[in-house]
Amino acid sequence: MKISKTIKQLRQAIALQEKQGRRIGFVPTMGALHEGHLSLIRLAKKHSDFVVVSIFVNPTQFGPKEDYKKYPRDLKKDAALCKTAGADLIFSPSPEEIYPKNFSTYINVEGLTQGLCGASRPGHFRGVATVVVKLFNIVQPDAAVFGQKDAQQLAVIRQMTKDLDLPVKIIGAPIVRERDGLAMSSRNAYLTMEERAEAPALYRSLQLAGSMVKSGKRKADSVKREIAKLLYRDAPLGEIDYIEIVDNETLRPVKVIQKNTLIALAVKFPNARLIDNIVLA
Repeated sequence: MKISKTIKQLRQAIALQEKQGRRIGFVPTMGALHEGHLSLIRLAKKHSDFVVVSIFVNPTQFGPKEDYKKYPRDLKKDAALCKTAGADLIFSPSPEEIYPKNFSTYINVEGLTQGLCGASRPGHFRGVATVVVKLFNIVQPDAAVFGQKDAQQLAVIRQMTKDLDLPVKIIGAPIVRERDGLAMSSRNAYLTMEERAEAPALYRSLQLAGSMVKSGKRKADSVKREIAKLLYRDAPLGEIDYIEIVDNETLRPVKVIQKNTLIALAVKFPNARLIDNIVLA
């Protein structure tokens, strides 16, 4: 498995694969890989012949008070994990390679980026959309895989790909969880023992919401109140950023929970902000 540091190196490697008629799969990551990322790589392998994994901590999607500088970076470890999952090539560019001097073009996806994480992280999705378009143009994949844990990001990328007629099949992958239900995330490593003990409450609150809906309680406000009660009780170290119940495609709030409804939440612990969600089919 090779590691390309420059766009030129990457394009040369991919050109050789395309000459042989191989389909290119792509998994964009910021590194600090865990089993959730590896599941994306394995899924990409099922939909393509040659899988490229980008490992790039994207500075444009971090706010001024966020964790860009301390975000974990260990390329050697990540490369070993990529190899075990079946990746064929890693693209690990420098920030200067992606954003050269005088870079001034950004992508905005309207509407979908206003609520949920977009409300508390202004500019985040502009950074995400911009880097994903750049990576799509560099890698030119046939298919790209993104995790459902970042449900808003997945919706934004699907809309952007459709709007810009990008020839990439977007594949959503299920959330991978720890044994206690906590959604796997690179930021889980920031949690103290006390915070980690409380963190599974996020998923328990979503499970409670699912049970309420199954029992016929479909009013969104009532479900949100019960989610909040559980979080206040079981995760007192956390501060609720948001609890939203929205249509899974438009991300518009719903009053009554129907099919294809997304229940998403974010909780700020002292050392990490965690997100989680479920989609009610």
